[in-house]
Amino acid sequence: MAEEEGAVIELRQRKKPKSSENKESAKEEKINDTPIPERAPKYVLFQRFAKIFIGCLAAVTSGMMYALYLSAYHERKFWFSNRQELEREITFQGDSAIYYSYYKDMLKAPSFERGVYELTHNNKTVSLKTINAVQQMSLYPELIASVLYQATGSNEIIEPVYFYIGIVFGLQGIYVTALFVTSWLMSGTWLAGMLTVAWFIINRVDTTRIEYSIPLRENWALPYFACQVAALTGYLKSNLNTYGERFCYLLMSASTYTFMMMWEYSHYLLFLQAISLFLLDSFSLEQSDKVHEVYKIYIFSLFLGYLLQFENSALLVSPLLSLVVALMLAKCLQVKKGTFIAKIMKVINFYLVCTLTVTLNIIMKMFVPHKEHGHMLKFLEVKFGLNMTNGKSLKETVTLEDGRIGERPEIIYHVIHTILLGSLAMVIEGLKYLWTPYVCMLAAFGVCSPELWMTLFKWLRLRTVHPVLLALILSMAVPTIIGLSLWKEFFPRLMTELTELQEFYDPDTVELMTWIKRQAPVAAVFAGSPQLMGAIKLCTGWMVTSLPLYNDDDLLKRNENIYQIYSKRSAEDIYKILTSYKTNYLIVEDAICNEVGTTRGCRVKDLLDIANGHVVCEEGDKLTYSKYGRFCHEVKINYSPYVNYFTRVYWNRSYFVYKINTVISFQS
Repeated sequence: MAEEEGAVIELRQRKKPKSSENKESAKEEKINDTPIPERAPKYVLFQRFAKIFIGCLAAVTSGMMYALYLSAYHERKFWFSNRQELEREITFQGDSAIYYSYYKDMLKAPSFERGVYELTHNNKTVSLKTINAVQQMSLYPELIASVLYQATGSNEIIEPVYFYIGIVFGLQGIYVTALFVTSWLMSGTWLAGMLTVAWFIINRVDTTRIEYSIPLRENWALPYFACQVAALTGYLKSNLNTYGERFCYLLMSASTYTFMMMWEYSHYLLFLQAISLFLLDSFSLEQSDKVHEVYKIYIFSLFLGYLLQFENSALLVSPLLSLVVALMLAKCLQVKKGTFIAKIMKVINFYLVCTLTVTLNIIMKMFVPHKEHGHMLKFLEVKFGLNMTNGKSLKETVTLEDGRIGERPEIIYHVIHTILLGSLAMVIEGLKYLWTPYVCMLAAFGVCSPELWMTLFKWLRLRTVHPVLLALILSMAVPTIIGLSLWKEFFPRLMTELTELQEFYDPDTVELMTWIKRQAPVAAVFAGSPQLMGAIKLCTGWMVTSLPLYNDDDLLKRNENIYQIYSKRSAEDIYKILTSYKTNYLIVEDAICNEVGTTRGCRVKDLLDIANGHVVCEEGDKLTYSKYGRFCHEVKINYSPYVNYFTRVYWNRSYFVYKINTVISFQS
């Protein structure tokens, strides 16, 4: 028996080296069978380079074509090149006129330093008031545009107005390009970018405010925010190399700060973005460190903006700063993932962040002197459920066959961010232009992403057809069909818009501005509706009593008082209001005085009557009436006591100009 056992052991020992020999021989066969590795990388690199080159070319071309389209449409709409300078300036309405007027002032200044000083110590715009126009109106775009216009020698080539609107149109092209790149990064195909651009242009009434008014702060700022979102999308990707990650981080830092400098309400939009990143971090994905790096960018941009925006206290008391500081403090209490305590701490962390944010914001407002934007609506509190992973680490690379697109952090971020922007748009319909571009981008990603199709097939448990092949086919066929249908239906409409000549015809306003420049004294002060005052400041340069700006309590009070010319107040009351602002001329607009609105209580004169207690619209309340007629009607009749205080000096079909009498003569 012992001999037999020894033989068996010897036999086993002989078999072991044989198996190792087989493995080595198998490895040699595999090495011999593998193709030459030199050609495969070259082919892959060439394919990747061609894909990137075509995508970048399509992105840049889309942006350039959109900018050219806006320029051509603007020319056709206003017949801009055939207008005189005064008629061109009248096309800038309301607050847009104020922004462009300061751009003109910068070009007229003997030096850049002198121009900045006059804007920061401006006492030639609003009567009895010295304002820091750069800080109060965020005039950094106008400062940059004026420097570029003179530094590049464009004053010898192009008119100032064309240079100004050309920059804005160019930024809109960058806006479209950034959306293209973002959709491309999410889906992996530049077809999604093309579809995003198509939907953006078709729905441009809801995606941008460029048609409403060119110099608005949003039109200058949102392209930088789109670049920041594109950089953030790339930064959150799991398979990004070191150089790409560094590039995205630098681009994100620069665009975040620039966005904050261009628009005074930018930190509210970044606040929504920070909430999205916080919720993304709550999913326990492997991007926590990157998310906290973005928080550091927020803090750096806020404090740098505070210093360079003349110590703007609104940034210190912003909800963005309170939220980011709370998030940084809450990170110290994080527990190692995968434990039961970690799950409990996640809920506690969510509560702690919300509590700290509110507490810090209240403390900052108590100790930092500031002025609130009273017209800004507070954001509604939205509850979100937490989706935990039970401590399981995600795969570093999720393949197409996995059908797990929900594990990609950049996708989760965009979904949350779009939902928050949609909630804001539902509360404030006027902010729909912030939400619609990202809906176009997300929709394009949805139909062009093979991973999303694969995830859908996995949910449906599709077995009849190979799901990977079907996902690849649908991700190319569906956007192609949609693109062709959009081309067939909407391209002729766009071409029709560019071929139709429209005309902006406003002779009454031109006549009014011409009369002011020829007849009114240089030191005269004009009063009227804020929108008209903006046009007077731009077209004539004369001083006014109010401006169409709503971030200053004193200007808001002035606007409310000046609007009393359309209420049922006595001539003496109106006279006292106007003389308190050193007014010399009053302009009554027939369009406001005789406004006919379909909705009761929404006209300017209705709102004034309600505010003054002259008419109460609510049922059950007593109606009270004024013993005076509506001032804008009564002053036109030229009878006492109105002629004692006001003398009509000019009128046309739309405007009535009255001089404020310095010596009151009472007539019977």
